[in-house]
Amino acid sequence: MTQMRFPGHCITRLLLAAMLTTSGLAWIPRDVAAESLGALFKQVAPSVVVIRARGHDVSATGEERFRETGSGVLISPDGKVMTAAHVVHSMDEITVQFLGGETVTARVVASEPGADLSLLQLERVPSGAPVAKMADSRTVEVGDEVIVVGAPYGLSYSLSSGHISARWAPNTVYRAFALAEFFQTDAVINTGNSGGPMFNAKGEVIGIVSHNISKSGGSEGLGFVVTINTAKQLLLEKRSVWGGVEGVFLTDKQADLLNLPPKSSGYAIKTVAKGSPMDEVGIRGGTMLVNIAGQEIPLGGDILMSVQGIPATAANLAKVRDQLAGMPSGSPVKLTILRAGQVLDLEGKLP
Repeated sequence: MTQMRFPGHCITRLLLAAMLTTSGLAWIPRDVAAESLGALFKQVAPSVVVIRARGHDVSATGEERFRETGSGVLISPDGKVMTAAHVVHSMDEITVQFLGGETVTARVVASEPGADLSLLQLERVPSGAPVAKMADSRTVEVGDEVIVVGAPYGLSYSLSSGHISARWAPNTVYRAFALAEFFQTDAVINTGNSGGPMFNAKGEVIGIVSHNISKSGGSEGLGFVVTINTAKQLLLEKRSVWGGVEGVFLTDKQADLLNLPPKSSGYAIKTVAKGSPMDEVGIRGGTMLVNIAGQEIPLGGDILMSVQGIPATAANLAKVRDQLAGMPSGSPVKLTILRAGQVLDLEGKLP
């Protein structure tokens, strides 16, 4: 291997350049960097909320009650809050707490589990609560400095800082969230940060925290944040119809084992959120999980076979979504279900 030699003045310049580029704010005195982060935190924290939700789930032993803690951000004066779908999507009760401690109830008004995004509507907005500014996430570049504000492990209004590590196109990182464009970040993200905002150095929201990838169970610098442009597109620009159910799409083999009519498909309902549109129609959730053909399937509840005549398959999910999005609120919606061996038609109204 050839060794390269540099004159003394060149070595001095190289060392200086390295010191200026190795760690973001390293060239700024520590007290100045801390003051800058502190000022940024004070600017954005009042628009961040802590979300506490109660729900129910089913397991192999039956129904279970549980609580979820997450984060969110106020994005409109009339009380719209963006958060992660897995925090609120099928919850029975949702409350939102602001920085001063004031707590208000909320409900889901739009949700896109395929991007891990949900939109809440607050019952009321506390006086003086500021609305966060949303950036154009197309301008974000790898290496940009960012901060995340949320409630990791329930520790409200905690700050973590880091950088954008990468940008991932939809359906390239996590198949469960195939619709999401992600930022990867080394900012610390833990349980409770989900749904919280990621801010740029200007205090603008550039993304909504989704999840991290970890072998140890803690944060390992592999955090994934849905870009704010994805959130704006799916929750604000397009109509997203929230039904309030979670379940599992059945394979052909599972459909046969469960005695669905010939050539029928189905979506086995696992849980139904209290007060949701599907709850009001009378859809029933499962009572236990059973392993069928290598997959846990909820049984004891309804199996959704079609919506507006469209078979309930994973391949038709986008078709169903577009069909409902194009219908005005209050329109009748026809659901075909299998319940206790009988095929039934139910009719509800679009929210």
